[in-house]
Formats: sequence, structure tokens, C-alpha cells
Amino acid sequence: MDETVVFDMAVPVEVFGRVRLPDGRRPYRVRACGPQPHVSTEIFTIHPPWGLEALTDADTIIVPGRSETAGPPSTDVLEALRDAAARGTRIASICGGAFILAATGLLDGLAATTHWTAAEHFAEMFPKVELRPDVLYVDNGQLLTSAGASAGLDLCLHMVRRDLGSAVAADAARLAVTPLEREGGQAQYIVHERHPVPRGSLLEPTLAWIEDHLGEDLTLEAMAARCGMSTRTFSRRFREHTGTTPLQWLLRARVRRAQYLLEHTDHSVERIAAQAGFGSATAFRERFKRVAGTTPHAYRAAFRGSR
Repeated sequence: MDETVVFDMAVPVEVFGRVRLPDGRRPYRVRACGPQPHVSTEIFTIHPPWGLEALTDADTIIVPGRSETAGPPSTDVLEALRDAAARGTRIASICGGAFILAATGLLDGLAATTHWTAAEHFAEMFPKVELRPDVLYVDNGQLLTSAGASAGLDLCLHMVRRDLGSAVAADAARLAVTPLEREGGQAQYIVHERHPVPRGSLLEPTLAWIEDHLGEDLTLEAMAARCGMSTRTFSRRFREHTGTTPLQWLLRARVRRAQYLLEHTDHSVERIAAQAGFGSATAFRERFKRVAGTTPHAYRAAFRGSR
């Protein structure tokens, strides 16, 4: 029997607790443990039946997400995770749980992911970890990380499939009312905000003009002329004010426009490609997938279909 120990997370309990083999046996025993008898969240308090000593005979440990306002993880938790890793225990994190796992130093030199809203902060805190903010989960073998809560579901099903095969994992996915695999990665859920510019900047009216003319064939020369600068000066000032290049900013602005149209209209891909300024449906599909991590069709199905 595999032993899966969870700090206090409903997603892995739901997945591993429901797994059944073809003969009806339960291959996992799930236990919730914590560093204290009472673990408080922003909404409720959990009373884990087991303490950190339960980690010593676990085959898998899953570290759940944590509040952004929570302090640093306790030394006891970090040492327990390091000791477990030294024994060869599989350790996975869900959402912000990657911060706890990274704090142990175990992820140094490895790829990892976390919720996209925390990606920048994670990269600043743990520069030795290769952050991959556009994927749903990362499997390094012994150490695994996932993005948000639903990506934690993807990761748990992935581990079930790795342990017991696709048939058992597919059955667990049906019980959880979710696909065994989702198309695209975390990139499709990222909100691509406009890069801020100082109020009153020379670029401010130019950026507003670009937003109003996305459907046109905007070149670097045209944008620079609108600002009354040479292309070289315009590119330099643009990067100073926004942290990106004019053409990268333009691409993300067009993707934002396309996302809005996919979510709120029934327009064809060809029409949206023209409205957002991609020139052709082929170019639209290629560039949209590069930024959003999925196809326009799949994006519309995911975000308009759920409205």
C-alpha cells in the first residue's frame, strides 16, 4: 500500500482517497498532518490528526498552498521535508506550496512552477530555481510542483498515472469530473496586463493610439513617427518606460484584444485575426499559441464556454 501524506489540502485527498484498482482495492492511504494540532487559514482552521512524525514513513508528501500573508515556513517543516527527500520520498507541491519546497533548497538547479500571480515574487526569492510559469506542473522525478489548485488536480492525476497506469488514472479523473489531461498550460490563464508608463510620459498618448489602431499594419517606424522620434530613440525610451520592446508590447496588446473577442463574441478566427491586427488566421494561431499557450479555438472553448 502506498502511503500519501498531505499537510491539509482537499485536492490530493479527493484524488488519492478515491483511487481504486480494478479489483476494488484502495492503493493509497491518505493522512493529513501538520506542524501543530491547529492550522489556521484565512477562512477556517484545520485540525490535522497527525504531526510531522507521519512524514517519516510516507511514500509521497504533498505540500499545499499557503497564504500570501503567512510568515516563513517553520524550521521543523523545512527539516522534515529535507529529511524526507534524503530518504527518497516523493515530494510534490500545489500552488504556493512551491515556496515552502523551494525554501528547503531542494529545488535549487531544478525546474519548478507555481501560481502565475506569484511567479515574479518566486523568481526574486529563489533565483537558483528554474521557474517555468507557463506550465501546469513540472515533474523532476522525486520533486514535483504545480500551478494553481486545479493544476494540483492535474498533478495528482499525473502521479496516479505514473504509479498505477493510465486506466486507473482515467477512472480517478472521471470520479473527479475532470479530464485526465488538459490542453495548453498555465499561460492561457495569465492576465497580460499593460506595462505601466509614467503619467504624462510622451509614450502615454502613443500607447493609447496603438490600442485604438491594433487592426492596422503597425510598424516600428509608424509608432516612432507617431511619437516624433527616430526608431532607435523610440525603442530605447520604450524599454526604459515599459521594460519591454515596442513589438513585444504590440504583440501582447493584440493577444489581449483577441482574448476579449474570443470570450465575448462569436466572430470567426479569421475576423478576429483581422480585428486584432495579426494579418492572417495562420499568423494569429501561431502567435496566439506562443503567448497564451493554447489555440484560439481551445481558449474560446475554455473561457467562453464556461460563462
